[in-house]
Amino acid sequence: MKRQIQVAVVLIVLGGLLTTAAFFMSFYTASVQRFGTYTAEGHVDTVFDIAPSSEQVAGGVTYGRPWLAQKIFYFHVPVALASFLVFTIAAIFAVMFLIKKKKSYDTRSRLAVETSLIFTLATMITGILWTRASWGVWWEWEPRLTTYFILMILMVAYFVLRNSVSDEERRATYAAVFCIIAWIDVPISFMITRLIPSSHPVVFQPGMDVTNLVPFIAAMIGMLGVGYAVYMLRAAEENAEERLDMIREKLEA
Repeated sequence: MKRQIQVAVVLIVLGGLLTTAAFFMSFYTASVQRFGTYTAEGHVDTVFDIAPSSEQVAGGVTYGRPWLAQKIFYFHVPVALASFLVFTIAAIFAVMFLIKKKKSYDTRSRLAVETSLIFTLATMITGILWTRASWGVWWEWEPRLTTYFILMILMVAYFVLRNSVSDEERRATYAAVFCIIAWIDVPISFMITRLIPSSHPVVFQPGMDVTNLVPFIAAMIGMLGVGYAVYMLRAAEENAEERLDMIREKLEA
């Protein structure tokens, strides 16, 4: 457990350094790339190198993204992708629990959901700031925001379910099934902007400058490192509690 904590601390430090580096690069080395949404014939897409102010073009409207919104992008997207990835890991452990019925898989799935919820809340906060800077509103019920909000509610409901079932085996089984069902919203939320018209930009598009890509990748690696570190620290805490419970049982016996 000591080694696990040491590795977690190292990951937090490295992740913090990468995220800090991405922060400074976004201000001093990244180009202020002008990008926005283009609406035409009911289809909304992300476009690059547009005029910095709103203007009518070819039957649609382009919205220039303010400078602040671009800086938020380097943190909003990495934490969002990290939340998707960690919740996917939670669903995998949930499937493994249903197959093998091992308590350790249920514990790992729960800890992954906890970690994913942290990143989901961070995504919601940075997303609201981005929405305010880009669209001039705090919230908009467009497809990506709506499906991601539903995902956050499902994560909260997961813990409500766990706390409402007293029997340990049934609690683990119900939680595993619910986790797998809730995970279905992950690919839906990720792909929704590519499937139906949405004002939310599609991030991975041709045209992103290298100076923008480097800080994004640095922030992405940093966030994943921090996320795994949080998971490891919670796992170490869980192991310590289990050992204390075993010691108490032996003393009471």
